[in-house]
Amino acid sequence: MAMEVRGNGSTYKNAYADRMQAEQQKAQNAESGQKADQAAGQKPTRHDEYISSEKSGEKPNGLYHVGQDENGSRKIYYNDPKKAGRADGADRDGNEKTPNVNGDGPDNGEERCVANTDKVEREIRELKQKKQKLKQQLDAVSGDEKKTKELENKLAQVERELRQKDTDTYRKQKTSFTDK
Repeated sequence: MAMEVRGNGSTYKNAYADRMQAEQQKAQNAESGQKADQAAGQKPTRHDEYISSEKSGEKPNGLYHVGQDENGSRKIYYNDPKKAGRADGADRDGNEKTPNVNGDGPDNGEERCVANTDKVEREIRELKQKKQKLKQQLDAVSGDEKKTKELENKLAQVERELRQKDTDTYRKQKTSFTDK
């Protein structure tokens, strides 16, 4: 099969440079169009922007600080200016505040609760006892093949269940929490 190509190679150009030039012109036209719109009284498009509290002139809504909890671990605390006053007993504006006498302690946004794993631990303990009893029964029954096979199946099932439940993940999932 023969093919004939007519024309010379100089007629084909790299269109990349032309496209880049066209995009730059579009961008310039768009910018000049925006400036013209602003001059005509139209509002520019809004966009999010970070403005620091010093520039805005407003007081911050709340402050975060790093502290230690009762276990000595690092924890981030939030001081809500609406709820808690300053450490010197004054509110945000510097006015003295009367102490809350009837309150049951300072409310710093923490909730206290107690984790209880007794139910899970009891379940695991019972499975271990069941496993031990099945092993003893298996040792006691040496002649009956049917009984031996049945006890081995029960023992294998208890061991599988114990392997599944005697893990930290299972304990965490089954932990019950109550308010302190």
